[in-house]
Amino acid sequence: MKKRSLYLLLIPWLGLFIINDAWGGTYSLHIYYQTLREISSLRQKLGGTIGIAPFQDKRSDKEYIGHHTSPRRVSNYFKSDPFPLEKAIRDSLSQALSRYGVKTVPISEWSGKQESMKNIEVDSILTIEIKRFWMEGTATQSKTKMNTSVYLVIHLGVKKAGRVFTRNVFVGKERTIARLTPEEVEQTFNQILTNIFDNFLSNPYEI
Repeated sequence: MKKRSLYLLLIPWLGLFIINDAWGGTYSLHIYYQTLREISSLRQKLGGTIGIAPFQDKRSDKEYIGHHTSPRRVSNYFKSDPFPLEKAIRDSLSQALSRYGVKTVPISEWSGKQESMKNIEVDSILTIEIKRFWMEGTATQSKTKMNTSVYLVIHLGVKKAGRVFTRNVFVGKERTIARLTPEEVEQTFNQILTNIFDNFLSNPYEI
C-alpha cells in the first residue's frame, strides 16, 4: 500500500523529469483561441456571414512550433494539436466567430484583393498568414530561459466598408522559469493567441 501511494505521488513529476533531464521526444500541444471578452458589435461590423479562406503557413519549418534543450543537452520538440498549425488556429477562430453570431463559411481561395470580394457570396472574408510561431527553451540545472514569438498577418475584407484591412501583429515574450513543461508552453501560446484575436475582433477595422 505504501509503494502504491508513493507511485501515485511521483506520477505528476514524471513528465517534468522527461522533458528536462532524460531522453528527447516530441510533445503535442493543444493550440486554440478562447476569447476572454464580450464583443457584442462584431456582427454589425463584419456582417452575418464571413468566408474563411485557407490560412497560409509561411514558416520554413512547418512541422514543429518549439524546441527545448535540457540541462543534459537533449532536444525536445513541440507540435500543434490539431495539426497542422493553420488548422488549429483556423478552427478555434471559426468557433469563436460562431459564438458571436457570425456564421463562418469555408471558401477555397481568395486573392486578398478588394475587387475579388464581389464574386463571393459572404459579407466579409478572412485569411491569415503565419509568419512565425515558435518557442525556444534553454535549460540549466537551476532555470530555463523561454523565448516565445508569434507573428501573424491578418487580412480582412469587408464588403460594406469596401476595403481590405491588413494587420501585422508580432508578439514576443521572454520568461525565466524554474522548469519547463509542455503545459507551460501550451498556456503561453494560447494566451498570446487570445490577446491577438481579442484585440483584433474588438476593432477589426484597425490597420
